[in-house]
Amino acid sequence: MNTPRKDTRPTGPCADTRTLRRSTVLPATPAEVWAAVGAFGGLADWHPLVPPSTTEDGGDPEALGAVRVFTVDGEVVARERLLERDTGAHWYRYTLLDPVPLPVADYLATLAVHPHPEGAEVVWSAVYRGTEAVAARTESLFGDGTYAAGLAALRARFARG
Repeated sequence: MNTPRKDTRPTGPCADTRTLRRSTVLPATPAEVWAAVGAFGGLADWHPLVPPSTTEDGGDPEALGAVRVFTVDGEVVARERLLERDTGAHWYRYTLLDPVPLPVADYLATLAVHPHPEGAEVVWSAVYRGTEAVAARTESLFGDGTYAAGLAALRARFARG
């Protein structure tokens, strides 16, 4: 018999909307950077800490609605759905699906590449609902452990000289 899982994501007045943002400037054109980061199904191709993903139901990983699934030792650790993308403007938006590694809700992330006087700025950001107690953990896990680590890898990749 399947027992329904209790929803432990935050609700109520303590579940404020929060913002997470990391960025870096690279000495490359936005098109060059987008060529490296723009594939929703190719995060592990440039991010050294993310395991390769598969696409749920074997679908096209670049199609709107595609769900990328990350597994470690055969266990699903994250699922993310592609919601929007604009390849001409160099951005895509996705949301976290169960299992969510932290008790956050309505997590909506955007990976974008913008023109910058020194080349291209990569901005990885998210809005989500969460309590004050979980905000620091979210900053650490997603902001530093995922976003900043990926951006550092891009800086190394696009370093001149």
